Amino acid sequence: QVQLVESGGGLVQAGGSLRLSCTASRSIFSSINAMGWYRQAPGNQRALVATITTGGATNYADSVKGRFTISRDNAKNTVYLQMSSLRTGETAVYYCCAGISDYGNVRLRKWGQGTQVTVSS
Repeated sequence: QVQLVESGGGLVQAGGSLRLSCTASRSIFSSINAMGWYRQAPGNQRALVATITTGGATNYADSVKGRFTISRDNAKNTVYLQMSSLRTGETAVYYCCAGISDYGNVRLRKWGQGTQVTVSS
């Protein structure tokens, strides 16, 4: 159905940086007003990391404020997550999503397949 493809995950040392990318199908991207990143570690629920609306409004989980930056490139139908000062506790599968904005969250979400981020000590 909807195509959301993530990339950029991998292995990084604690304190290091990674940039995740998510590219959406053009027709679907044009019909939504929010995209975001969520993450899920084994045994945990999928949790919000950051969201961004077509108007440029952003929202971040408290734990990542000041370290992560979400951005988008409308021409490429792509959303990015720049992650800095990574912590071992942030090892998880990171999922891109697209949907409708709702007070800093994304509702009626369509998900990508996820990309693994592993932060080593």
